[in-house]
Amino acid sequence: QVGWYKNGPTPGEVGSAVVLGHVDSYQGPAVFWPLSKLEAGDEIEIEREDKTKVVFVVDAVKRYSQDDFPTELVYGSTDTAQLRLITCTGIYDKGVQRYSHNLVVYASLVKQ
Repeated sequence: QVGWYKNGPTPGEVGSAVVLGHVDSYQGPAVFWPLSKLEAGDEIEIEREDKTKVVFVVDAVKRYSQDDFPTELVYGSTDTAQLRLITCTGIYDKGVQRYSHNLVVYASLVKQ
């Protein structure tokens, strides 16, 4: 399962729609395991709650240290419909139960 950041727009609305998901769990790979394989130009299709689909194209895939996460860039306002997919990446620290980095996929709406 993934989680949509409810304080932002839904996918396809103007602004940065943010969707978060786990990369893995103690059981193995999770829903966002394949995110690191995405690259610019790839398409992402999202089915919304009303069963309509929107299509985004990947603009960039970036990795950020947990201590240097660009909150405004990811969650900030935009003039167009944007999508941000976020998961964990890097080195897992069992002591704090946290990964060292976040992976963020930036994408723009191409079809509604």
